Amino acid sequence: MEGEDMKVNKQAVEEILEEIKPAKLIAATKYVDEKAIEELEKCGCLYYGENRVQPFLDKYEKYHGQGHWHFIGTLQKNKVKYIIDKVELIHSVNSYHLIDELEKQAMKRNMKVHILLQVNIAKEESKHGFNEEEMNDVMAYVNGCSSLIVDGLMMMAPNIEVEETRIYFKKTKELLERLKEAYPHYPLNELSMGMSQDYKIALEEGATMVRIGRALFEEE
Repeated sequence: MEGEDMKVNKQAVEEILEEIKPAKLIAATKYVDEKAIEELEKCGCLYYGENRVQPFLDKYEKYHGQGHWHFIGTLQKNKVKYIIDKVELIHSVNSYHLIDELEKQAMKRNMKVHILLQVNIAKEESKHGFNEEEMNDVMAYVNGCSSLIVDGLMMMAPNIEVEETRIYFKKTKELLERLKEAYPHYPLNELSMGMSQDYKIALEEGATMVRIGRALFEEE
């Protein structure tokens, strides 16, 4: 598997878990196998974020711990049915087509699906997500989906100087607060933002979940 030469840096994991409290650490486990995930669990990290469906399914079958799976990568419509009953939260809901498919597959299984809506606050062409200006329309649309529960928002900051990312985290938090006021029947408590390079600023601006990968691992 890609990344088999990566091992868990136990000290880093424990320090980050303590540092980010009360936010949740979503370990980005794209490049490690189920053995490394079991090591993460031993360190107290219980949330694992996967980016790709097939490698996730392989790990899901082999992992026998008590942790929680999230999907944090771009999710194609035709892959929804394979993961919908295996992950607790889908961070990257970024299109009406995906919303429709999630609702369809959830109704087939008579289940509720927890999602985060991905927003493209910086309006970068290279990134997925809804624009801030369309979020009221998106929320109104999801309102018609009885099986979907919007837990909050997810975003990725631009690849710029770390301190300059602050404004985008701040805007995402402000957007969440506006939506929470307008749609009180949804939880809208979660802000998934911040990665290895910028999670500290994301936390200062209200992140409740940080998606960290490389800072948790070291090469063997």
